This record gives sequence, structure tokens and C-alpha cells, in this order.
Amino acid sequence: MDYSKEISKLIVELSEKIGKPLTSDDFYIQYQSLGHKPMPLPKDKIAVYTFVYMGQFLKIGQANSKSKARYQSHHYYIKSGKSTLANSLLKDKTMSTIVDSNNITQWIKVNCERFDVIMDAKLGKLTLNFIEGILHYKFNPKFEG
Repeated sequence: MDYSKEISKLIVELSEKIGKPLTSDDFYIQYQSLGHKPMPLPKDKIAVYTFVYMGQFLKIGQANSKSKARYQSHHYYIKSGKSTLANSLLKDKTMSTIVDSNNITQWIKVNCERFDVIMDAKLGKLTLNFIEGILHYKFNPKFEG
């Protein structure tokens, strides 16, 4: 399922309701398909990123303009930190027959889609928090952000 329109609609409608409107000119959804090669965060941009497996949101997080590695690579590797998608998947007993430390990076690239909200860094941390919160509330990711 393509979540791009739903995510855009949520952001535009809810930001309007609270009196701090964001329009579709303020952000775009960058889709990374199954089998993707992780794309870099564009210069002077910030993002709320998602990982989706078979229609289930696994992880939703944010990256500012100084955390480009978190956006592009950290979640694919077990040695990048404790709260990466890779580590969460390895700890999940339901995934133990599918993934292991030898195949986790490739498994994420092949089996997860991404719907990432990209915006100018000038919109700042509060905007990241707002959008990440909306997506957490709506999609209830399996693993904490």
C-alpha cells in the first residue's frame, strides 16, 4: 500500500487544525521501495523516516540535518546503536526464524519500504516532533522510535 497520500493528508489537515498550517509545498514524501538502496538525506533537509514491512510500520523516527547517518544507514546495522531497526528485529522472537546477524542488513533493504517526510531544516525540531508524533499515533509502529 502506498501511504504517501495518507501521510501528506494527515500532516496538512492536522497542522491546519492547530493553527500552524503546513502545505504540500513545505514537505515531500520520499518513497524507497522494496529492494531499495538507502538514499541519503538531502543537504539542509530534515526528515521523519519510516520502515514498513507487509503493511505494518516497524519503526518511525527522525533525523535532523546533522544526523544523516541515522537517516541513511544506522537502522540497517546492528553495530550502529542499541535502538536500531536491525537490533529490534533481532530481539523480536517472531522474527528469529527469518533474520539473523548475517542477513539483517540485506533483509531490511529487500523487505521493508520507506515513506519518509522530507522538509527544509528551517522548519526545525518542533515540526519534526509534530510529524513524528502524528505518524506514531496513527500507525503505532511495532518498535519504539
